[in-house]
Amino acid sequence: MTDKHNAFENLESRLQARKNEYDAISVPETAASQAVQAGIRQASRKRKTRLRWLTSSISAAALVLLFTGCIRVSPAFASFVEQLPGMESVVSLIRQDKGLMMAIDQSLLQKVGITDEHDGGSVTVEGIITDESRMVIFYKIKGIKDVEKSGFDIDLLDENGKQLPVAFSYASPHSDSDSEKYTYEDIIDVTFNESLPPDHLTIAFKDRMAKTTNTWKVTFPVNRNLTKNMKKTVPVNQTITLDGQRITIEQAILYPTRLVLDIKYDPDNTKKIFDISDLRLVDEQGRAWRTDGSSIGGVGTSVFFESMYFSIPKKLTLQGSGLSALDKNKLIIGIDPASKTIQGGPQGVTLLEYKIKDNDAILHFSVENAENAISGLTFTNIKDSTGKEFDVKEAGWSPSVEHLTAEAWVTIDHGSAAKGKLNMEISSYPVQNRAPFSLDIPVNK
Repeated sequence: MTDKHNAFENLESRLQARKNEYDAISVPETAASQAVQAGIRQASRKRKTRLRWLTSSISAAALVLLFTGCIRVSPAFASFVEQLPGMESVVSLIRQDKGLMMAIDQSLLQKVGITDEHDGGSVTVEGIITDESRMVIFYKIKGIKDVEKSGFDIDLLDENGKQLPVAFSYASPHSDSDSEKYTYEDIIDVTFNESLPPDHLTIAFKDRMAKTTNTWKVTFPVNRNLTKNMKKTVPVNQTITLDGQRITIEQAILYPTRLVLDIKYDPDNTKKIFDISDLRLVDEQGRAWRTDGSSIGGVGTSVFFESMYFSIPKKLTLQGSGLSALDKNKLIIGIDPASKTIQGGPQGVTLLEYKIKDNDAILHFSVENAENAISGLTFTNIKDSTGKEFDVKEAGWSPSVEHLTAEAWVTIDHGSAAKGKLNMEISSYPVQNRAPFSLDIPVNK
């Protein structure tokens, strides 16, 4: 048996051990619900230049729980792990993304290995995978006490120290049972909607609980030439009608790290479409290519799927189960703080509570027919009777599995200063309308 084969076997054993640890994690339903809500509340905070999603450590564990079946290691993947020593628990997450795995096989990992260390703690950026649409950043934190309880904030800065106009997600800190104390490893998943990756990127980690906020900054170069001119656009231009609403699949854009499906909604539709339910791409072998989110615009959406850049299917079918939509004349909800009543909006939305706390207005709603919903009830364009605008400070919702009624809440920043009635526009709505569909995508054009 060769040394290389032994190395592969040892790596498989380490990955299997990490998987077994996650399999043994007990996640109480209430704790999972609280963790998801915490992520949603953080996600709903308004950003002027960017949008940020935070997920919980339980969410990260749930991703690892998907890591089932026989663990086999290709030479490219083994080399990948060797370049990120001690991060087997993180790279096991990447194995869930077929597109990223193929990008790794094509040697698209950029090793960084740069550390900022002070005040007894350190942050290391181990490596990145990037193209024009997405960047996955592997990082490690050491020696920052209590960060698992308090958490941290992350900022992404360009060469001039300015915030990047990007959306990105990262998990709350969590440690592995056999890791060194105060050591945390994970990824930052970045989406480039309005810009390209910069030539140099700075990641700033801010400890939330420190009396004097400690910040660790890591600046590193980004080699954009590895994926230069690799973008492929496949025209589709097919229109479907769901629940009486016209939806056009405009194009599929292939990148090494993801596939982006651009969808446009007919401006003459009678409903505002918030989401198309259960979207998936299925190839000729019956394999489903997962979707990991979307970027929603005023007239449509861009849906992100696992990349099939290095393995183009012979046939590809887009499937879905329906959509979340609301009549355009029911988008505005009026709230009377004096009588604590609701006016307008969809029939199934009820105001349960209106109260003032620390100068903020807190509103609590119930939503009927929201069984198994995957999105919540959120608002935008909040104004009082004088036209003064207010921002959403926090928002969250509690989905229902067993019952048809879900609950949602929103905190309006300095809402106590509102004069008269509050008008709020619904920006997402959890009720799903069943309308299954299937559409062939011409990937071989």
